[in-house]
Amino acid sequence: MDFPHFLNIRPTAAMSDGMHVKLKWLIFFRLLFTLLLMGSTVVLQIRDGLSFWEPSLIILYGLIIFLLMASLTYAILLKRLKQTTGLTYVQIIVDSVAVSFIIFLTGSFSSLFFFLYLVVIMYASILLYRKGGLIMAALCSIQYGMLIDLEFYGVLDPMGMMGGLSAADYAWSYVLYKVMIIMVACFVVAFLSGIIAEQERDSRKELAAMASYTKRVEIMAAVGEMAAGLAHEIRNPLASLIGSVQLLKEERSDAHGHRKLMLIVLREADRLSALIDNFLLFAKPPAGRREVIDLGKIMSETSDIFDKNSTYSQRITISKSIETGICIEMDPGQLRQVFWNILLNAVESIEKDGAINIEVRETKRRTAVATIEDTGCGIPADKIDAIFDPFMTTKPKGTGLGLSIVHRIMETHDCRLDVQSVIGKGTIFTLTFTTVEPSTILKQ
Repeated sequence: MDFPHFLNIRPTAAMSDGMHVKLKWLIFFRLLFTLLLMGSTVVLQIRDGLSFWEPSLIILYGLIIFLLMASLTYAILLKRLKQTTGLTYVQIIVDSVAVSFIIFLTGSFSSLFFFLYLVVIMYASILLYRKGGLIMAALCSIQYGMLIDLEFYGVLDPMGMMGGLSAADYAWSYVLYKVMIIMVACFVVAFLSGIIAEQERDSRKELAAMASYTKRVEIMAAVGEMAAGLAHEIRNPLASLIGSVQLLKEERSDAHGHRKLMLIVLREADRLSALIDNFLLFAKPPAGRREVIDLGKIMSETSDIFDKNSTYSQRITISKSIETGICIEMDPGQLRQVFWNILLNAVESIEKDGAINIEVRETKRRTAVATIEDTGCGIPADKIDAIFDPFMTTKPKGTGLGLSIVHRIMETHDCRLDVQSVIGKGTIFTLTFTTVEPSTILKQ
């Protein structure tokens, strides 16, 4: 299952809002261009004393009226449609056809307005990224090629409002050369604009993720300070409670009913004590013993131990693609706990049979990435931002501290934790670490 593929194409509310804003600006600039075209046409008509019934003027005014009506229609549809991809393609295709008309009306082969194709391709790349830009580059190339071919073979006579020679007046080699140059320019602009647009999109996603991460860290820090004090206050009376019940158990050992009740109290007290220990680990994780360790080795060892649990191994298939020799500086015990908690969360999210895919690899930015991908039930979009909050759980038996502890440990070691999820398909946890030189690795 290709998780990155279906995660990348899943539209978010922020992306949809951004597309609406871009389309509003596109409609505005198209309207502005149409008004400028109308003004220049009127000035040209008055200056040259042309009759309103000139064929070229009739076509041009008709095109202007069409663009004005189309802009109004686009604005109305934009307010009513939630999915705007189809509307975006329609607008850009119509714009490319309008540019072909403008080129035809201004001399076709001798027209200076072929650069408008490049403008259309550039904003197609901004709105639809590289794929959309390349599609529009192909469409514009086809339109321009057909227009010049029809002119060269005498099927169409250019209106020639700007003067100049037609394609038929030039050698076929020169005509082909110019057409090929414009086609190549269209594809080059589409490719470069698409790369820039995709880099800008990825940068915005990265900034949004960093902003969310920073906000989460700030909240965790505040909650952690409060939790540390609260946990210490609870621990003292809890210890007294356990000691008192143990004394009562020894004194009333002959009373079966009282003994049973005291065993229940002890069991629940132990459970509460474990909860306090976990809460303290979340609130104020120990500094640990930082040392240079092999990330892949720790992950491999932890997953091997986890896979030997008969409760999980019968229904869960664990696949691994782990690079060894990737060195990071971290407490090995805490790193094992991080991996264990995420693996446990992955198993608990899979109701029946399923799979967990583990990958550890080194990137080009002096970082290492470990991903744990499951085929579980997924996390609802309205809860994914809260899964690292303490006591936030969707499981009937969970305490909601496992992922909180993971986040706090990663934060303590200046590492990053991200999550992506799709309901019914699963979840991916991505852990990012800063690598160190392998030559400094210590014996464990």
